[in-house]
Amino acid sequence: MTNPPVPKVFRLRKKHDPGLPERPTAAEGERLVNGQSVLHGFVAGLVAVVLFAVLWSMATRLLDQFFPWLSLLQGALVGLAVRRGGQGFDWRFPLVAALLAFAGAFAGIIVISAGTTAAEFDTNTLVILRNVTTMTWPVFFDEVLTAADGVYAGFAALIAGALSLRRLDRREFQAVRLWEESRRGD
Repeated sequence: MTNPPVPKVFRLRKKHDPGLPERPTAAEGERLVNGQSVLHGFVAGLVAVVLFAVLWSMATRLLDQFFPWLSLLQGALVGLAVRRGGQGFDWRFPLVAALLAFAGAFAGIIVISAGTTAAEFDTNTLVILRNVTTMTWPVFFDEVLTAADGVYAGFAALIAGALSLRRLDRREFQAVRLWEESRRGD
């Protein structure tokens, strides 16, 4: 009776090892490509924007201080939400995440401003948001928004775009590559 060979810890793995998994197929790549959903990524990112705007407004109201850098955190959460919801790995997902984070940074500031105004008039935020007119926007842009808010929104968009892509492992990447090559051959 022979003893099974003891694996050597310091040896590199052999490419011809019989224990290697079989090669990926183009069908697996097609399944990965078809599993992407821009709509689901958009909805997940939109939910993240709305929830974060509400939490950001509540934190501002509770601490009685505005933290503009929280839009960077919002960008990270939007990017992760788009990644999780959309399961995408092409150019559309960073674009969706960046646009949502950019708009969400300004939407958060609008909600915070409405909440501050609501406290002054002894009403709630939704009443203020419902009664916004075209006369309100020039005052808002002159008195509330600053260039720093635009810079924070831009960096939030970059962070969201960077975090929105699904990471493919080597096998998934090879499967997608095989699927793309099979389509070019048709």
